[in-house]
Amino acid sequence: MLPITELHMHLEGSFEVESVIAIAQRNGIALPSFDPEVLRAKYKFADLQEFLDLYYDNIRVMRTAEDFHDLAAAYYRRAHTAGVRHAEVFFDPQTHTGNGIALEAVLEGFTAARLEAERDFGLTGGLIACFMRDRGAADAVDTIRALLPHRDLLLGVGLDSTEVGNPSYLYREAFSIAAAEGLHRVAHAGEEGSPDYVWEALDVLGVERIDHGNRALEDPELVARLVGDRIPLTVCPLSNLALHTAPPALADHPLPAMLEAGLLVSINSDDPAYFGGYVDDNFAALDEALALSPATRELLALNAIESSFALPARKEALRAEVAAAVAL
Repeated sequence: MLPITELHMHLEGSFEVESVIAIAQRNGIALPSFDPEVLRAKYKFADLQEFLDLYYDNIRVMRTAEDFHDLAAAYYRRAHTAGVRHAEVFFDPQTHTGNGIALEAVLEGFTAARLEAERDFGLTGGLIACFMRDRGAADAVDTIRALLPHRDLLLGVGLDSTEVGNPSYLYREAFSIAAAEGLHRVAHAGEEGSPDYVWEALDVLGVERIDHGNRALEDPELVARLVGDRIPLTVCPLSNLALHTAPPALADHPLPAMLEAGLLVSINSDDPAYFGGYVDDNFAALDEALALSPATRELLALNAIESSFALPARKEALRAEVAAAVAL
């Protein structure tokens, strides 16, 4: 396994069933069942919204900075075993503040875990606060204003949740505020939404990276733009299968077509507790389905480094780790 840079992973999406139960019990919150297998049986989804409904229901058990720390620390430990060396991870502040949790508690817990991962594992990266499309533009503006006093804890902002019916252009003001503060900008687009969502994310929101972006392949002009401007796409194969946003067989996944087109594609896990595995599991599944060549694996590793917001010196160090692993 080559050293991995992960760029598309929701901390709340790494909430394993056992952790949901443990935190619910710690906080005295009832669940439909405390049997892990009963809860895990729900992890089959007809579409994105069905997944989101369960995702938000599980998150309601989180109440304290300790809860947020424990969630993130579990992800970083698992990422370390997967060979992740740099991770730029998402979180959804609106979900937690909507549940009555102070933003400071969320940031305290997640930041403490991130710093511990850097200290203990040498795992660098940062936090990307996502605006939720279904909460609307005004709530996104309120959220970025609430985040600004904590700007030094953030790497960037993103846009996630249900695409269809929530076009990218609506979030222009929130992204403009973030850009003025020097925050990086990314957006989920072209997962379930049409290529128009990707165009708007680029031209209206000024994003530097597209999360998912599979449907960009439907628009040759958009593909040319993405290739010409070296706009990264963070692709999540097992997530695509779980949410039916790609063909049902991984052997038919659009990844080879993306690479052939010259797109700057990386492999990521999205919501690993819900979609069948972490980033190493995604690579293993691709290896089995597509028989990735060593050259393709190296390209994907280097693409992820190029796509990251790591500082130049850190990128060079990560590239050196890849080169050393290739040479073995």
